[in-house]
Amino acid sequence: MAHPLIDRSFYESIVHFDESDEAQDYYYKVMDTEVVRKGGKKDTVRNLILKVYAMLFCDDLGVSAGHIARPEDVEATADRLFTGRVSFDPGHWYRMKYHFPVIDEDNYDRFAALVISDLKAGPLRDAEAEGGDILLVGELDPLHMTKEQRKNQRIRRLDVGGKFNDDTHRGRSSGVS
Repeated sequence: MAHPLIDRSFYESIVHFDESDEAQDYYYKVMDTEVVRKGGKKDTVRNLILKVYAMLFCDDLGVSAGHIARPEDVEATADRLFTGRVSFDPGHWYRMKYHFPVIDEDNYDRFAALVISDLKAGPLRDAEAEGGDILLVGELDPLHMTKEQRKNQRIRRLDVGGKFNDDTHRGRSSGVS
Protein backbone atom coordinates (compact mmCIF):
# COMPACT_ATOMS: atom_id res chain seq x y z
CA MET A 1 0.00 0.00 0.00
CA ALA A 2 1.70 3.15 -1.20
CA HIS A 3 -0.14 5.80 0.80
CA PRO A 4 2.09 8.46 2.43
CA LEU A 5 0.12 8.39 5.71
CA ILE A 6 1.11 4.75 6.26
CA ASP A 7 4.51 5.57 7.72
CA ARG A 8 6.58 4.84 10.81
CA SER A 9 4.57 7.34 12.90
CA PHE A 10 1.36 5.51 12.01
CA TYR A 11 2.95 2.16 12.85
CA GLU A 12 4.15 3.54 16.21
CA SER A 13 0.67 4.91 16.98
CA ILE A 14 -0.73 1.40 16.64
CA VAL A 15 2.01 -0.20 18.74
CA HIS A 16 1.44 2.38 21.51
CA PHE A 17 -2.35 2.59 21.09
CA ASP A 18 -3.19 1.29 24.57
CA GLU A 19 -0.59 3.47 26.27
CA SER A 20 -1.36 6.91 24.91
CA ASP A 21 -4.35 9.08 24.05
CA GLU A 22 -2.13 10.87 21.51
CA ALA A 23 -1.36 7.58 19.79
CA GLN A 24 -5.07 6.77 19.65
CA ASP A 25 -5.91 10.20 18.26
CA TYR A 26 -3.26 9.91 15.56
CA TYR A 27 -4.37 6.39 14.64
CA TYR A 28 -8.02 7.44 14.23
CA LYS A 29 -7.05 10.60 12.35
CA VAL A 30 -5.10 8.59 9.78
CA MET A 31 -7.65 5.78 9.49
CA ASP A 32 -10.51 8.23 8.93
CA THR A 33 -8.61 10.33 6.38
CA GLU A 34 -10.45 10.49 3.10
CA VAL A 35 -8.38 9.82 0.01
CA VAL A 36 -9.20 10.10 -3.68
CA ARG A 37 -8.35 7.01 -5.70
CA LYS A 38 -7.79 6.65 -9.39
CA GLY A 39 -10.90 7.60 -11.29
CA GLY A 40 -11.88 10.11 -8.61
CA LYS A 41 -13.47 7.57 -6.27
CA LYS A 42 -13.28 8.59 -2.60
CA ASP A 43 -12.37 6.15 0.12
CA THR A 44 -10.81 6.14 3.59
CA VAL A 45 -7.39 4.92 4.62
CA ARG A 46 -9.23 2.35 6.81
CA ASN A 47 -11.00 0.85 3.80
CA LEU A 48 -7.81 0.81 1.73
CA ILE A 49 -5.94 -1.02 4.50
CA LEU A 50 -8.76 -3.54 4.91
CA LYS A 51 -8.81 -4.16 1.15
CA VAL A 52 -5.06 -4.76 1.07
CA TYR A 53 -5.31 -7.05 4.11
CA ALA A 54 -8.09 -9.05 2.41
CA MET A 55 -6.09 -9.30 -0.81
CA LEU A 56 -2.95 -10.54 0.97
CA PHE A 57 -4.34 -12.81 3.68
CA CYS A 58 -7.96 -13.74 2.96
CA ASP A 59 -7.57 -15.34 -0.47
CA ASP A 60 -8.48 -18.82 0.75
CA LEU A 61 -11.63 -17.51 2.46
CA GLY A 62 -13.22 -17.03 -0.95
CA VAL A 63 -13.29 -13.22 -0.86
CA SER A 64 -13.65 -11.33 -4.12
CA ALA A 65 -11.32 -8.67 -5.51
CA GLY A 66 -11.84 -5.33 -3.78
CA HIS A 67 -13.34 -7.01 -0.71
CA ILE A 68 -13.03 -5.07 2.54
CA ALA A 69 -11.89 -7.43 5.28
CA ARG A 70 -14.53 -7.84 7.98
CA PRO A 71 -13.89 -8.66 11.63
CA GLU A 72 -14.47 -12.36 10.98
CA ASP A 73 -12.01 -12.33 8.04
CA VAL A 74 -9.24 -10.77 10.12
CA GLU A 75 -10.00 -13.04 13.08
CA ALA A 76 -9.89 -16.11 10.83
CA THR A 77 -6.49 -15.19 9.39
CA ALA A 78 -4.64 -13.60 12.33
CA ASP A 79 -3.48 -16.92 13.81
CA ARG A 80 -1.53 -17.83 10.69
CA LEU A 81 0.89 -14.88 10.72
CA PHE A 82 4.38 -15.40 12.12
CA THR A 83 7.71 -13.58 12.08
CA GLY A 84 10.97 -15.39 11.44
CA ARG A 85 9.70 -18.90 12.02
CA VAL A 86 6.39 -20.63 12.61
CA SER A 87 6.02 -20.85 16.36
CA PHE A 88 3.27 -20.05 18.84
CA ASP A 89 5.63 -18.34 21.27
CA PRO A 90 5.08 -14.57 21.67
CA GLY A 91 8.33 -13.75 19.88
CA HIS A 92 7.19 -15.29 16.60
CA TRP A 93 3.39 -15.49 16.64
CA TYR A 94 2.46 -12.09 15.22
CA ARG A 95 -0.83 -11.50 17.02
CA MET A 96 0.68 -12.29 20.42
CA LYS A 97 3.93 -10.45 19.74
CA TYR A 98 1.79 -7.31 19.57
CA HIS A 99 -0.70 -8.50 22.22
CA PHE A 100 -3.91 -9.14 20.26
CA PRO A 101 -5.29 -12.12 22.23
CA VAL A 102 -8.76 -11.41 20.83
CA ILE A 103 -9.59 -10.03 17.40
CA ASP A 104 -13.10 -8.58 17.27
CA GLU A 105 -15.23 -5.61 16.13
CA ASP A 106 -13.24 -3.26 18.37
CA ASN A 107 -9.76 -4.00 17.07
CA TYR A 108 -9.82 -5.93 13.78
CA ASP A 109 -9.04 -2.84 11.72
CA ARG A 110 -6.19 -1.92 14.08
CA PHE A 111 -4.68 -5.40 13.71
CA ALA A 112 -4.94 -5.18 9.91
CA ALA A 113 -3.40 -1.69 10.00
CA LEU A 114 -0.57 -2.98 12.21
CA VAL A 115 0.34 -5.73 9.74
CA ILE A 116 0.16 -3.45 6.68
CA SER A 117 2.04 -0.57 8.32
CA ASP A 118 4.69 -2.99 9.64
CA LEU A 119 5.25 -4.26 6.10
CA LYS A 120 5.42 -0.72 4.73
CA ALA A 121 7.27 1.21 7.44
CA GLY A 122 7.86 -0.94 10.53
CA PRO A 123 10.39 -3.49 11.73
CA LEU A 124 9.33 -6.04 9.09
CA ARG A 125 10.39 -3.60 6.37
CA ASP A 126 13.67 -2.93 8.19
CA ALA A 127 14.27 -6.64 8.76
CA GLU A 128 13.89 -7.53 5.10
CA ALA A 129 16.51 -4.97 4.15
CA GLU A 130 18.85 -6.29 6.85
CA GLY A 131 18.19 -9.99 6.29
CA GLY A 132 16.18 -10.37 9.53
CA ASP A 133 12.80 -11.89 10.37
CA ILE A 134 10.20 -11.79 7.62
CA LEU A 135 6.46 -12.35 7.70
CA LEU A 136 5.43 -15.96 7.23
CA VAL A 137 1.88 -16.94 6.39
CA GLY A 138 0.71 -20.42 7.29
CA GLU A 139 -2.50 -22.23 6.50
CA LEU A 140 -5.85 -21.33 8.05
CA ASP A 141 -6.72 -22.42 11.57
CA PRO A 142 -3.33 -23.64 12.85
CA LEU A 143 -4.60 -23.83 16.43
CA HIS A 144 -6.88 -26.71 15.47
CA MET A 145 -4.19 -28.65 13.60
CA THR A 146 -2.37 -31.60 14.99
CA LYS A 147 1.36 -31.19 15.55
CA GLU A 148 1.98 -33.25 12.40
CA GLN A 149 -0.40 -31.08 10.36
CA ARG A 150 1.37 -27.93 11.59
CA LYS A 151 4.74 -29.39 10.62
CA ASN A 152 3.49 -30.17 7.14
CA GLN A 153 1.47 -27.02 6.48
CA ARG A 154 2.23 -24.83 3.50
CA ILE A 155 4.17 -21.71 4.58
CA ARG A 156 4.49 -18.67 2.32
CA ARG A 157 6.98 -15.85 2.81
CA LEU A 158 5.64 -12.35 2.23
CA ASP A 159 8.04 -9.60 1.23
CA VAL A 160 7.52 -5.97 2.17
CA GLY A 161 6.25 -5.19 -1.29
CA GLY A 162 3.27 -7.41 -0.56
CA LYS A 163 4.39 -10.22 -2.86
CA PHE A 164 4.58 -13.83 -1.82
CA ASN A 165 7.99 -15.34 -2.37
CA ASP A 166 8.01 -18.25 -4.80
CA ASP A 167 9.95 -20.52 -2.48
CA THR A 168 6.86 -21.75 -0.70
CA HIS A 169 7.82 -24.51 1.68
CA ARG A 170 6.45 -26.87 4.27
CA GLY A 171 6.51 -26.10 7.97
CA ARG A 172 9.12 -28.74 8.77
CA SER A 173 11.86 -26.79 6.96
CA SER A 174 10.97 -23.51 8.66
CA GLY A 175 11.29 -24.52 12.28
CA VAL A 176 7.62 -25.10 13.10
CA SER A 177 7.02 -25.66 16.78
